[in-house]
Amino acid sequence: MNTFPNVIQPAFEEAFRTDYPLKGKWNREFFKNQHPLVLELGCGKGDYTLGLASLFPEINFIGVDIKGARIWKGAKTALLENIPNVGFLRVRIEFIDSFFAPGEVDEIWLTFPDPQLEKKRKRLTSPKFLNVYRKFLKDNGIMHLKTDNKVLYNYTLETLQYNHIEIIRNSNDLYASTIADPILSIKTFYEKQFIGQGFPIHYICFRLPHDKNTEEISNT
Repeated sequence: MNTFPNVIQPAFEEAFRTDYPLKGKWNREFFKNQHPLVLELGCGKGDYTLGLASLFPEINFIGVDIKGARIWKGAKTALLENIPNVGFLRVRIEFIDSFFAPGEVDEIWLTFPDPQLEKKRKRLTSPKFLNVYRKFLKDNGIMHLKTDNKVLYNYTLETLQYNHIEIIRNSNDLYASTIADPILSIKTFYEKQFIGQGFPIHYICFRLPHDKNTEEISNT
């Protein structure tokens, strides 16, 4: 992947407690335009990143994951299919605020993240991570969660409600609901497997404000 122009693979010391040189400059120096910027965190093979980029060529998309083999697949596909508004960043989500400046990101997708059933603080929708996202997501920027995991879905919903965060759309069975949106019809490799096994897909869309930190519910 070192030869791929659409992949950034920083060394550990470039991400840990420091600002990466592209922070605040992704549109100008990486994409060479001033289009809105959207992240998919835990992008896997980049199915959703690529699907969104194909639907919205006027928006820049970055898929973020730590697994190199997965990112390779998405990055290679973007090059072969000539999708220029896609980039990939190989880094742990814990270091994500080292790469994006305040207000630099317009929207965030979380597609089938690890539900971390034993460690709720490691869930990508935990207050710990939501408070990191607000550092670089624009004020009241939109976040999306798609998951097959009921525990993660309920935990996220309860956390948002407890913190009085605006929920835009919500479904505990997306494909059985009346929500009709082409961006929700994109299906990842894992999502197709979950659907094939009969699992309902849960979806939450919400706005993340800057005015206060998100707090954990003590009894969840």
